[in-house]
Amino acid sequence: MALHQLLRPVRLRRKADGSSAAGDGSGAGAEPSAAQESSAGLLAAVLAASPGGVVVVGADASVLVANPRAQELGVVQGGKLTDPLAKAAAEAIDRHAEQSRHDSSGHPFELVGKDLRFPAARGSRPEIVVKAKIVGTSVAGEPCAILFVEDVTEAIRMETARRDFVANVSHELKTPVGGLSLLAEALLESLDDAEAVRHFGERMHAEANRMAMMVTELIALSRLQGAEKLPHVELVKVDEVVQEAVDRLRLTAEAASIVIALDAPSGLEVMGDRALLVTALSNLLANAVAYSPSGTSVSVSRRLDGGMAQLAVTDRGIGIAPEHQERVFERFFRVDKARSRATGGTGLGLAIVKHVMANHGGSVRLWSKPGTGSTFTLELPAHLRPAKAETPAHGPDLSARTSSAQPPRKEPI
Repeated sequence: MALHQLLRPVRLRRKADGSSAAGDGSGAGAEPSAAQESSAGLLAAVLAASPGGVVVVGADASVLVANPRAQELGVVQGGKLTDPLAKAAAEAIDRHAEQSRHDSSGHPFELVGKDLRFPAARGSRPEIVVKAKIVGTSVAGEPCAILFVEDVTEAIRMETARRDFVANVSHELKTPVGGLSLLAEALLESLDDAEAVRHFGERMHAEANRMAMMVTELIALSRLQGAEKLPHVELVKVDEVVQEAVDRLRLTAEAASIVIALDAPSGLEVMGDRALLVTALSNLLANAVAYSPSGTSVSVSRRLDGGMAQLAVTDRGIGIAPEHQERVFERFFRVDKARSRATGGTGLGLAIVKHVMANHGGSVRLWSKPGTGSTFTLELPAHLRPAKAETPAHGPDLSARTSSAQPPRKEPI
């Protein structure tokens, strides 16, 4: 039986609803037996469920079998194998034929392709990266190539991120280490000058603190990224989180002549890790204070919106340009590197905020306009208590109600 007849029952095609099915795709040749139909159905199911792409092409480059995953990955388009895989498949067939002339064992010839990039057939990714293993062989005496294609886009992205992270950490730690070395040399050369010793000693202390803070935040970020669940979950009062975060930044804000303004207590509650939530809000406040002009204010507001507790930190600072807004939550990304280092920033604060919110089932979003200021909003599921019992049928006791009731007054903070 010819190769196309053997493969005809398992050729995969798309139904109208987008699902895959086994079919012959051709009216030529004798109908397969019941046993062949059963085997073909099983093989078609295996191919359809395969997480990787599987393609069989003949010596004339025609696609004999292509499972749905191969089409999703974009290696088969318009019924044809895309380049450079088509060239690699032809090479594998030729190499197998050459090998067979010198070796009658009929062993297949394997060719492993490098990482290949294709425009994504669907989804939000602009392109995908695949690794292909191509086997040149023959079935029923006819040459063919079998391709096994794996999507390695995410693996490539993760490896790139890992390399970038290591490079960034090395660079960021190199700066304070180099500074400490220079300061130590200057200090040793100024042992007879008490004022110089004090100056260089304070500088060394500041650099050491900055390096220690960076290491601490790196450890915290690593734990957040690897955590499957929050380590300490409890009922947390949002107002207490706000107050503790403000208390942490009060002295820094006062030193910069910046006022932190709060709205009225909300009574909101959330389930989460109190320490992490305080850290996230403190990081936002620290950024707001660091990038706000002296004499301005930073405001913190809270509200309930659609079952979500929201905490917003607004500053009247320099703002963030649109091209930088998507990157501010990346590790070590700084809009103004000189200013960030001058204020002791590590470039990790907003990355920590992002991961704290993700671990709480929430998110952080940014609104900013250069020259106007920025608003960072934390949003996470609120803990809503059951509604109180209904008022008795005879109605509430009105004896204590005054005749001139007024709405409650907001207290200044």
